[in-house]
Amino acid sequence: MDQSVNTTPYKQIIEAAIFVAKKPLSLAALCRDVLADEDLSRQQVTAYIAEISADYHDKGIELVEVASGYRFQARSYLTPWLQRMLQDKPAKYSRATLETLALIAYRQPVSRGDIEAVRGVAVSSQTIHSLEEREWIKVIGRKEVPGRPALYATTTQFLDYFGIKSIQELPPLDEALLAKLAAMDEETLLDI
Repeated sequence: MDQSVNTTPYKQIIEAAIFVAKKPLSLAALCRDVLADEDLSRQQVTAYIAEISADYHDKGIELVEVASGYRFQARSYLTPWLQRMLQDKPAKYSRATLETLALIAYRQPVSRGDIEAVRGVAVSSQTIHSLEEREWIKVIGRKEVPGRPALYATTTQFLDYFGIKSIQELPPLDEALLAKLAAMDEETLLDI
């Protein structure tokens, strides 16, 4: 019998590992934690992942790569049917919360004052707190102006939740919001 033929079911191991992971599984974690004792290159693991993804091309679930790794998820067009079985209603967010999140996502890093300048109203502490609690935003530094306000940016949890790998995958901004942001840039330049 030929000993050189490897019968280890790598594809099934990778598929099962991604399936049982509580959060997206990165390529590094897959190689380090799951396949550490195996003689596989990152390219081979990536090829197995591509095969697994292809296996699901006509299924109700799909293998997707998000910012922090790979995960299985239901296809988005099935949401209306799947929501019927979910007992928990999806969280409803206020317009202020969604506007604040959008401004942080598109303008990061951004301070509360920057957000207020665009929105024209104060940003409540509760709005910021709810986004931080959800782990969609975090403080990444301080603005070098008097008072040194916190600078906010989105997190990998934000990217994962919205099913994107990077901020560059966000849809284009609304034209009215673009005009406000351009005006904010002009004001910022005048302040310098």
